Amino acid sequence: MADVVSGAASGGSSRFLDLNADLGEEVTDDAALLRVVSSANVACGYHAGTPATMRAVCEQAAERGVSVGAQVSYDDRPGFGRVPRDVAHDVLREQVADQVGVLAEHAAAAGLAVRYVKPHGALYHRVLDDEEQADAVLAGSGDLPVLGMPGVVLDAARAAGRVVHLEGFPDRGYGPDGRLLPRDAPGALVEGTDAVAAAAVRLAHTVDSVCVHGDSPGAVEHAVAVRRALLDAGWVLRGL
Repeated sequence: MADVVSGAASGGSSRFLDLNADLGEEVTDDAALLRVVSSANVACGYHAGTPATMRAVCEQAAERGVSVGAQVSYDDRPGFGRVPRDVAHDVLREQVADQVGVLAEHAAAAGLAVRYVKPHGALYHRVLDDEEQADAVLAGSGDLPVLGMPGVVLDAARAAGRVVHLEGFPDRGYGPDGRLLPRDAPGALVEGTDAVAAAAVRLAHTVDSVCVHGDSPGAVEHAVAVRRALLDAGWVLRGL
């Protein structure tokens, strides 16, 4: 399979892991990241992205055997989806369904299916604790597997019989509660390519997918280093 790459140290083991990044946000080199990752979280137009970027990412993902997922968010292009919002359950459900549906059309045109859903930004953090918002995301995304951190949305998805994928962030700092530090807090961003790669190897044993933020400084360099470190550690990279 084109989306499975094993490292020299794997010794024939079946230690599978996914490497994902946020793409289609018009802030990074999508083509370069698609040569590195095994799954692409595609911006669906509400916080970033356009029909053209969605189409291009899907087409290139198809060529490289990369899985695509819907990166859904609040309707907040000015704030890049990072501004907390209070959105009624039914409105959010329809917004999520719209985002998934739009991406599904572009994916289908490229011969792909949307393989999972992942909230973005403020919505990502909100559904870790907010049952109503989590339910809206799940209701709007059909039966798609859900990618995220431990919290309400994954618990609810699992309880409903949906597949869940746990992810970790080697380029972000964690607080004592196991949550990501706010971006403006000291230590929120892991600095240095070697440090990010080392963090990815540490996280690999505890998650299903490692995420490198596509909008972070040095995103491509970090992703290349993370990929190499994981392969050298014996992991087999496979899309979700």
